[in-house]
Amino acid sequence: MLSYIVPFLILILVVVFIHEYGHYYFARKYGVGVTDFSIGFGKELFGWNDKSGTRWKICAIPLGGYVKFFGDRNVYSQADHQEILEKYNEEEREKLFILKPLYQRVLIVFGGPLANFLLALVIFFSIYIFIGKDFTPAVINEVQKDSPAMIGGLKAEDVILEIDGNEVKSIMEVSKFITMSTGNFIDFKIKRSYDELILKVKPNIVEGDDGLGNKINKRMVGIKLGAYNNKVNHVKLGPAQALYHAGYEVYFVSVSSLKYIGAMILGKADTSQLGGPIRIAKISGQVATFGMLAFISMMAYISISLGLINLFPIPMLDGGHLMFYAFEKVLGRPLSQKTQEGFFRIGLFLLLSLMFFTTFNDLKDLGLFR
Repeated sequence: MLSYIVPFLILILVVVFIHEYGHYYFARKYGVGVTDFSIGFGKELFGWNDKSGTRWKICAIPLGGYVKFFGDRNVYSQADHQEILEKYNEEEREKLFILKPLYQRVLIVFGGPLANFLLALVIFFSIYIFIGKDFTPAVINEVQKDSPAMIGGLKAEDVILEIDGNEVKSIMEVSKFITMSTGNFIDFKIKRSYDELILKVKPNIVEGDDGLGNKINKRMVGIKLGAYNNKVNHVKLGPAQALYHAGYEVYFVSVSSLKYIGAMILGKADTSQLGGPIRIAKISGQVATFGMLAFISMMAYISISLGLINLFPIPMLDGGHLMFYAFEKVLGRPLSQKTQEGFFRIGLFLLLSLMFFTTFNDLKDLGLFR
């Protein structure tokens, strides 16, 4: 159990700290007072005050964090400016988040998800610079008899160029692209001798494991891969190349995640793969046994997920606040307190439903439900 908890805590502390620091950075940049910078919720375990009056603290429940702004009494306070103007003097008003120009409030709120994407970018960039990136072309060594690949027309010695429009730059990407596909058919663009062909393959959904021993439903096509001409091409990249490929990885993971979530909503993707803190803790511990490289790579993917989820237009998330600011821009005024309260009730219901669903999946993954 300890082998799961420690990596999970490290992962959460880093990813959440970066997210909240994104909010904090832009808040300080635009002169907003910050009273609390908390990692975790609930009872404070320890903390300290800095010279600007911010209380930095670690709390008992390490499942998130928050930055509290000066005068931030409730989430609806943008609708009652007159009351605020009467309560604070001129110097204090300069530190109030809700009186800042709209573009500054947008940047402060967007700063959290932005910091998560930047963390992932830095991690991938560092890996490609210091460890390298694989560019070994993927060639099919074997097509299993009567498999979806054979039925779809794939043959041994075919070189895989693209999967569902995604360029296959490395043999390592084939499994990733197949796993992230959501359609009934997967489009394979292959090179056969001097010809390029596009073949449609309908994958089988089979119960397997994720390489860590966890049961998952896998999309299988029935091919075995090898390196093109049996040569592995793993190279350390220069700064410009590393930045490009790191940016592309962040982009691909973000877009693929959104497509997968959309497919789950439409009932076209496996919802059993949606997990919460328990599953993250379990996988964190498992991945940590493979070494630091695997662990920080996972940290990058979790950071992208956190940034992406927080941009969903659900009240109580950063995306919900950005949605309110979009209404404010269009209407020329904030939404009324009553309207915001209605949205927040909907948001709370959605978040609680998601928490219940992911926790159920986590417990089922542990074998507590069948």
